[in-house]
Amino acid sequence: MKDVIVIGAGHAGIEAACAASRMGCSVLMLTLNKGTIGTMSCNPAIGGVGKGQLVKEIDALGGRMGRAADVCGIQFRILNASKGAAVQSSRAQIDMYQYNRYMTELTAGLKNLEIKEAQAIRLIVDDGRVAGVVTDKEEIHAKAAVVATGTFLDGLIHIGLKHTSGGRLNEPAAVGLGDNLRKLGFNILRFKTGTCPRLDRRTINFSKTKAQYGDEPPKPFSFSTKEFKPRQTPCYITYTNLKTHQIIRDNLDRSPLYTGKIKSTGVRYCPSIEDKIVKFADKERHQIFLEPQGFDTDEIYPNGISTSLPEDAQTGLIHSIEGLEEAKIMRFGYGIEHDVVEPTQIYPTLETKLVKNLYNAGQINGTTGYEEAAAQGLIAGINAALRVQEKEPLVLDRASSYIGVLIDDLTTKGTNEPYRMFTSRVEYRLILREDNADTRLGKIGYDLGLLDKKEYEIVKNKIHNLEKGIKFLKDTRLKASDKLKKAMTLEELLKRPEVSLNDLESVYGVSLSIPENVRAGVEIEVKYSGFIQRQFKDVERFKNLERIKLPAEMDYSGINGLSREIKEKLAKFKPLNLGQASRISGVTPAAISILMVYLRKINGA
Repeated sequence: MKDVIVIGAGHAGIEAACAASRMGCSVLMLTLNKGTIGTMSCNPAIGGVGKGQLVKEIDALGGRMGRAADVCGIQFRILNASKGAAVQSSRAQIDMYQYNRYMTELTAGLKNLEIKEAQAIRLIVDDGRVAGVVTDKEEIHAKAAVVATGTFLDGLIHIGLKHTSGGRLNEPAAVGLGDNLRKLGFNILRFKTGTCPRLDRRTINFSKTKAQYGDEPPKPFSFSTKEFKPRQTPCYITYTNLKTHQIIRDNLDRSPLYTGKIKSTGVRYCPSIEDKIVKFADKERHQIFLEPQGFDTDEIYPNGISTSLPEDAQTGLIHSIEGLEEAKIMRFGYGIEHDVVEPTQIYPTLETKLVKNLYNAGQINGTTGYEEAAAQGLIAGINAALRVQEKEPLVLDRASSYIGVLIDDLTTKGTNEPYRMFTSRVEYRLILREDNADTRLGKIGYDLGLLDKKEYEIVKNKIHNLEKGIKFLKDTRLKASDKLKKAMTLEELLKRPEVSLNDLESVYGVSLSIPENVRAGVEIEVKYSGFIQRQFKDVERFKNLERIKLPAEMDYSGINGLSREIKEKLAKFKPLNLGQASRISGVTPAAISILMVYLRKINGA
């Protein structure tokens, strides 16, 4: 018997399996093909707006995606660099084949982790609790399970009006498990995502495109990465045009999206090129990023033209684009439909409400993106291990992390379309920044055993240096001079919008004894101190509601004053606390007040 079985070896499955095994559990990871562990099904990149924060938090907790990105990255950029610190996000182009090799070697090297090629057909459930998995080869018993099936759960691939069963192009779908979940009582949704055609670099005229280079110096994802000097390569930018748009319009009658072949909900924030042309008919062009898929491959990913049009139409639209007139298509784009378990059926621990010790992670919960999947996989793996070890679960709330926002959104609001993380979803983003993910979450990772003592000492040293640097700015005063009309502290001077830490040295001649790794954090904390303090006050009000727990088996039907609709929603969602209850759609402030009074009554307060 295993402690934990992880079904799937994508980004969610890897983080779940790595976390649980490193926490001391015996783990079995099931995959249809050992050669595809950590495969990037879509674009060859990690991070992005809101997503970069997720990767930093995964790393701060002891996850592996950030470390892999640093080893396998071929271009690194900070997005929104000219904007405020709250919305700056890291993104890296990735050598996707090296990433696959890295993750294969990583998982193979963990002593508590066994990997098997098998298809999970159904879950073994005993007295409302998962007890193992039946595969196409054998029956395997376990104390907990994580389902991280990605797009493979009854996946259906569309190219034009042709459709075939598959989880990825030329790979079989996972069949049987979806029906099993339905029989267990789960409400199953159907979502759609898609990918772009791949082009042969040797047939592209890059002189007609614009090069986009990485940052110099580049910044790593992982807080543990030292001496970071990656070899970088440019991406290239081109655009669709009116001819492209006409070709697409002429072929909409053969598009599965517009003929009703695909009935499921697609990704709003990463639409297909067909959707862009129809929904933004006034736009004369759409940007395309030509992204290399690695150093040792000629494949180029034309990010921005995800499509499920027929092959001849894809060829026509590609050849209409400047620089791509002679481009050879190595693999055609496609759309894919897959099963999703409605995410309001899971707790913030990612354990399902219908079956104990069963955890869902990744696209099965209705998300899209490698980063969202990895974040959920990490939390699911951690909580599966904690359950096996009979320890208290880990719940991250909205005030602690982007991961907390992601999971709270899924569990309290649900989603009727593939969910993608953005900075705009995060209320406290000024205090949940990339640069402080390690100081926010490092202790949690250490307490779980996912960060070792040496790694955590680095986090503690950073916190000490941050406090020391801010104190130095508060305590150091400059006299009035030609440059300063009146005496003031360095802190007061740095709060001026036009003054930076570098200016304190170069213009005002101050010798700063602030380590390089905390300079950005010190500057942000000082410049935004007023806003940050206001957010901390908001967080305290938020936490007051989060602290008021609701019994798991609470009978809402007998609470006077609540409408039938609210009683039904509370019974369905089973919120863990008043804060979570307050975020359920339709639950009013008046209902929260009634719950508070009721809790005082039953607790004898």
